[in-house]
Amino acid sequence: MRLRVFHAPTSAQALARARAELGEDAFILSTRRSAGGVEVTAALPDADEPPPLSPAPPAREAAHATKEASALRAHGVPQQCLTRLPAGQPLAAAMARAFRFAPLPLEPGRVLILCGPPGAGKTLTTAKLATRLRLAGISPTVIAADGRRAGAVDQLAAFTRLLGLNLVVAPDIPRLAKAIARRAPATPTLVDYAGTDPFSEPDGTELAAVIQAFDAEAVLVLPAGSDAEEAGEIAAAMSARGVKHLLPTRLDLARRLGAVVSAAAAGLALGEGGIGPGAADGLVPLDPETLANWLLSPPAERRSARPELAA
Repeated sequence: MRLRVFHAPTSAQALARARAELGEDAFILSTRRSAGGVEVTAALPDADEPPPLSPAPPAREAAHATKEASALRAHGVPQQCLTRLPAGQPLAAAMARAFRFAPLPLEPGRVLILCGPPGAGKTLTTAKLATRLRLAGISPTVIAADGRRAGAVDQLAAFTRLLGLNLVVAPDIPRLAKAIARRAPATPTLVDYAGTDPFSEPDGTELAAVIQAFDAEAVLVLPAGSDAEEAGEIAAAMSARGVKHLLPTRLDLARRLGAVVSAAAAGLALGEGGIGPGAADGLVPLDPETLANWLLSPPAERRSARPELAA
C-alpha cells in the first residue's frame, strides 16, 4: 500500500492533489487541520490488496457527536449552521471557533445603538443596560430615538426617572445628531433606536448612515424564540448595514434557541442575553460554554440550573 500525506490551504485543494497524484482509486484515510491549512492522508492499495476500511471514530465520541447534533436539530438550528461547526470537538469548543463572542462596547464616549425589528425588546434592553451602568456608578446618556412606536418614550422615561437620569428625546435623525453631539464624552451613550425592517432598503440605508455618521456600535436585539431561518436572514441583513453585535431577548421564555445560533452564524458577536421583565438583573453573559449547556439541556433543567432564568 502506498501512503501519502498532502498539505494545502483548504481541504478541497488537498483532496484535489491526492486525486491528481494517486488517481481516482485513492482512499482518503484522514483529514485534519494543520499549520497553514489542511492535512489529508491518502492511500493507494496494491492490485492484490483489499481496499482499506475507513477509520471509524471511537464509539463514545460518535455517540457524543450524535447527541449534540440531535440536540441542535431539536432547537431548530438550520442545516447550514450545523455544517459550520467543526466536527470532532465538544459543542462549546466548536461554537467558540465558528462564532464570535465579545462583550458589549460600553466604554466611555461610546455610542451604542440598540436596533432591530419592532417589538424585539429594544426599549427594555436599553433600560437594563442603563440600570447596570447606574449601579456601577456611571451615568450614561440615554436617548429615545423611537419616534414611531406609541408609548416608547414614556416607557423609557419611567425607567430613567427611577434611575435619576435625564432622558433625551430625539424622534428624528436631525435631533438625534444634535443629541449625540451634545452627549457627555466621559460616559457611554445608549440609543433606543426605532424599529427597523431589516429587509427595507430605506430603513437599512438610514441605519447604516446613522452608524457611520456617529461612529457608533450597533446591537441587533432579537427575541430568542424567533424562527431560526428568519433570524439568520435578519442578522445577515443587519450585518450588511454595519451591525456587529447580537443580544437575544426573552431567553427565559424560549424553548428552542435555534434563532440564537442562526443569528450568530451570520457573523454577529454574542456577549449577553436578556431574561425576564426586570431591569436590575435582566441580562446574563453568553459565552460558548453557557450557550452549549443551554442547547444541550431541556428548558426546565436550564431554569433550575441557573436561578436567574426562573424569573
